[in-house]
Amino acid sequence: MDVREAFRIGDEQVDDAELDALFIELLRVPSEHTERMESDPAVTAFVADVVAPRLEALTGVAPRIDGMGNLLWQLGGTASHPADGVLFMGYAMTYPASSMPEPFSGKVVPGEHYGLDGPCVWGRGGCEQKAALAAMLASVAAVTRSGRELARPLSLAVSTAGETGRHDAARYMLEQDGLAARYGIVGLGTTNRVCLGNKGRIDVDVVVRGKSCHSSTPWAGVNAVDGARAVLERLDGLVDGIAHPELGAASLAATHIESGPDILHTIQDHCRLTLDRRLLPGEEPGEALAAISRALTDMEPWQVEVTQGNFMYPADVPASSAVAVALEEARAQAGEVGPAIYFPAALDAGYLNEKGIETVMFGPGDLAFAHTDAEVVPLGQVRRAARVYAAAALQLLA
Repeated sequence: MDVREAFRIGDEQVDDAELDALFIELLRVPSEHTERMESDPAVTAFVADVVAPRLEALTGVAPRIDGMGNLLWQLGGTASHPADGVLFMGYAMTYPASSMPEPFSGKVVPGEHYGLDGPCVWGRGGCEQKAALAAMLASVAAVTRSGRELARPLSLAVSTAGETGRHDAARYMLEQDGLAARYGIVGLGTTNRVCLGNKGRIDVDVVVRGKSCHSSTPWAGVNAVDGARAVLERLDGLVDGIAHPELGAASLAATHIESGPDILHTIQDHCRLTLDRRLLPGEEPGEALAAISRALTDMEPWQVEVTQGNFMYPADVPASSAVAVALEEARAQAGEVGPAIYFPAALDAGYLNEKGIETVMFGPGDLAFAHTDAEVVPLGQVRRAARVYAAAALQLLA
């Protein structure tokens, strides 16, 4: 389908007043990240009690909720093309409200106060997850209302993740639910630019063990805190020279440290560190872990244990890929400008690409405002995103 025709259909079928109200409604329902992660009742209720009924009302097609609380919806397609369609993946979970005032008000504020054009909506999660989610919901409604018969499926998945730093929800949908597609678009705040790639990440737990004694005679023990310092010195320069032309350098950073026993005047017998190793496209999590383990051998008088925590794959999609081209052509019709971008954060696009779904990221919202006390998104950006999503899907499914 010609991009101009696809965009015309999306433009005609997206109802701006309906979309604005939907976006505001999503922001007014808290679905924050907590220690319960994807199983948090507020997150699962947001998906099942807010998103699911709104989506069915918009499209006339009932979604289903899987065993992890994720939402899955599909339009069109035949049994002969189960994995040849387009997948939109949105997110339910947001960063905690923290110190943000009126985080769930969904109030409309003037954009000029924040260097933005036109009216904006205020609310936690708007810049990362919920503006893109609202636009995706409006876009699948637009495709449904167009009456176009789709030979290949358009799927929408709403993940219970969003802030967890792991692929668990996406993995569940692909492995347990059988979710499949040829092309994917992850809905996150990219200021309506196409994001072609991102860094991955592996969390590494390092435990340094020594021997306790009274701190008045430190030579009688083996101080695990000194061992932790030796670990960090061993790791200095481990990733030097590893770089990507768009994503920059790989990195290795200590993000947490604790020691024990938690008693006064006592040399510590163990120290636990958490390392954040950012992965570049082409790097494997297992190889990165092995390099850290090798660097920390022969650490006498300390014993050092290295174990892998959560990890997320990196992504790097060519600008010439079909999904990127479809989005760029639709962006041009919407009057959006600006080159493709890359994210240093770890995201689900890496996992989807690893599983053979050609996936990029796109959505309204500027991550510069995310996690701040003034999280705002221009309504015009959300409206244009809905049209771009719809036009890109129609092109890819033609």
